[in-house]
Amino acid sequence: MIALVCHDAGGAEILSSYARQTGLDYLYVLEGPACKVFERKLGPIKTTPLDEAVRRSASILCGTSWQSDIEINAIKLARSLGKHSVAFIDHWVNYRERFTRSGATFLPDEIWVGDRMAETMAKEVFPGLPVTWVDNPYLLDIRQELAAIEARNLPAQDSLSVLYICEPIGEHALLRHGDAYFWGYVEEDALRYFLTNCAALGKPIRRVLIRPHPSERAGKYSWAQDEFGLPIEMGGEHTLLEEVIDSDVVVGCGSMAMVVALLIGKKVVSCIPPGGKSFSLPHADIISLQAIIKNDEF
Repeated sequence: MIALVCHDAGGAEILSSYARQTGLDYLYVLEGPACKVFERKLGPIKTTPLDEAVRRSASILCGTSWQSDIEINAIKLARSLGKHSVAFIDHWVNYRERFTRSGATFLPDEIWVGDRMAETMAKEVFPGLPVTWVDNPYLLDIRQELAAIEARNLPAQDSLSVLYICEPIGEHALLRHGDAYFWGYVEEDALRYFLTNCAALGKPIRRVLIRPHPSERAGKYSWAQDEFGLPIEMGGEHTLLEEVIDSDVVVGCGSMAMVVALLIGKKVVSCIPPGGKSFSLPHADIISLQAIIKNDEF
């Protein structure tokens, strides 16, 4: 029996795919956005309190969260009971910060990552800690879904449909660093920067679909429809895959959704504004909006 512990959506996408693909026996400890992600993939799930799940299991497998301490508490409890703990890191940034609270670091017995780039980075950050590459289960699911979808040959158009991927950057920075502007900007700044400069993409915009992060409240970005004279719509009603497929360009700062878009073959743009500290994805195919504006070429 394995205690599977998760809160945030990013880790939940990976661990829910892993649970479905492996079919092992799990006790689920789920909170926050993870609940909806797991139920979407696995159906109704019976959850177990953390203490009971760890005590009844031989080991734990957890994600990492900025919104919650549940995974940190699971790692600490597993260590106190002599149970093996594994944390699956779902991204390419802030590795050590994921396990640090109030200046103290609580590491699992083993780190799992989803690709070779992440493996190299994790080994540099955590020397001496076992790091295992597990082919990203979430992206494996995406590849299978793509294979099952009949190719959509979208007609060539003189205008662009843009999918904008939101992230609660300021909320994350405030919680972990005590300063919403720790990175030099917040999510509203990034969105305004893109909408102000979207003409740099070289074609008229026929639609900007703004997809909120799963943890964000409804209506958080509705101001953009009043502030800009653009064909802006709010997304999130359909799956990420559907919204990516139906777009020509995907824009964001550092979301895993941008990697999904690359996998599908879409153009992907990072809109971190000038002066913002870069914590963007280490994928060479992602184009910087700042570079597009500077070079006048997309």
